[in-house]
Amino acid sequence: MDIVTKQPQEIARLRYLYSRAGFGATPAELTEASRQSLRKVVRKLVKDSESITDLQVVEADQNETKRQLKGLFRDGQLDKDMLKERIRQNAEKVRDLNLQWIDQMALGKSALREKMALFWHSHFACRAQGRNPLFMQKYANTLRQNALGRFGDLLMAISKSPAMLQFLNNQQNRKNAPNENFAREVMELFTLGRGNYSEHDIKEAARAFTGWQFTSDGKFVFRERVHDEGEKTIFGKTGAYKGEDVVDMLLERKETARFITAKIYRFFVNEEEDKKQVDTLAEQFYKSNYDIAQLMETIFSADWFYDSKNIGSHIKSPVELLAGLRHTLGVQFDQPQPQIFVQRTLGQLLFYPPNVAGWPGGKNWIDSSSLLFRMQLPNYVLKAAEVAIRPKEDGDVNTEPLARKGAARFQTKIDWADFEASFAKISDNALTDAIALTLLPFPLRAEQRSIVEKQTKPDQTRSERIRALTAALMSLPEYQLT
Repeated sequence: MDIVTKQPQEIARLRYLYSRAGFGATPAELTEASRQSLRKVVRKLVKDSESITDLQVVEADQNETKRQLKGLFRDGQLDKDMLKERIRQNAEKVRDLNLQWIDQMALGKSALREKMALFWHSHFACRAQGRNPLFMQKYANTLRQNALGRFGDLLMAISKSPAMLQFLNNQQNRKNAPNENFAREVMELFTLGRGNYSEHDIKEAARAFTGWQFTSDGKFVFRERVHDEGEKTIFGKTGAYKGEDVVDMLLERKETARFITAKIYRFFVNEEEDKKQVDTLAEQFYKSNYDIAQLMETIFSADWFYDSKNIGSHIKSPVELLAGLRHTLGVQFDQPQPQIFVQRTLGQLLFYPPNVAGWPGGKNWIDSSSLLFRMQLPNYVLKAAEVAIRPKEDGDVNTEPLARKGAARFQTKIDWADFEASFAKISDNALTDAIALTLLPFPLRAEQRSIVEKQTKPDQTRSERIRALTAALMSLPEYQLT
């Protein structure tokens, strides 16, 4: 299927849509989409994301969990060697969970769902405490299952996930000794945002969340014996509230709809917020009972979404960069470690956000130590190069087992045949611009075209020329933008 070049503006629009609503598109996907109206393409993105394949690296089996715990003891004493080995095994399983998720992103079959889940991972930021793969598996699948549903369902489900309850210390939140950490983050980071609640609201909400705990095999449990049954006054209302009541109260507040909508806008549209557009979207979001899929369809179908000020304004996160590169060219890695290496080196390792506020994003992705590696990454991947760069030291003992000393080698398989087929009928003179149209947010400038074409050789075959041009175009700074 040849790339359509008679309507470059339409292809450019679709490239932008697919990069924001997913992880980019192949030239064949762009050509196919160009035959439909934009509204139909958006609806197809939503529909294609209705199905989900759960990530699974460990069985959620209560008896197996008990056997594992029992196996750490010998003669009634904790076996430190066994504990060390178990920690190593768990770290590897969390790594495998990471790679399974990257695979799902790169497939592109449920691109919008996976992109939304990545957004929610930073919004509901949670680290792999104790490297527990079962808890992180449940957490990741909860995000992915609810990514395009009702925000209220997602909020309730993620708040009751063992990973989040553990991360925010709610297991220690008991009557007569309340722990405010969970209640504070639910209000400040997950729903209302700063300035829309009082310290008294947090203290009372913490009392309501007492008893929200979890079992060792990853099940939510409400323990009445540690729950504070007394009356609480939250947002001016008084009652013997429980955690579910607090969640409902948060959803009743329009500030929650405004806070969530603004954050989605900054991630999917532009970091510079358009107050009028966000206010309108937030009102619709609230009235729809927080329908996430409807909100995203509204955004991607709006004329203003395609304004020139938005195009190329988003810097790809390391995961977006990696998954997009894989999807566009059908890249498969022979070994798992390079993908972990890329994430650690560029500062976004799935399941290990820097803190409860998630990854800051935007220009924070670019610094002097990572920019050169970002620019060279396509060449490393496409040419199976060896990389001697060291990953960033994050000072986190949880990620140490994921590190590898020395060089990383990028051994890959690439589906060049499908990619090249889309340009079969493009003339040699138009080839550079045709490939650039599918990869970059802006048309090539004359000086860029000259630099890119110098990467080719006169005696190259057509196939070799396409590969050389693709690697050169992906190494331009503009490839880091969507």
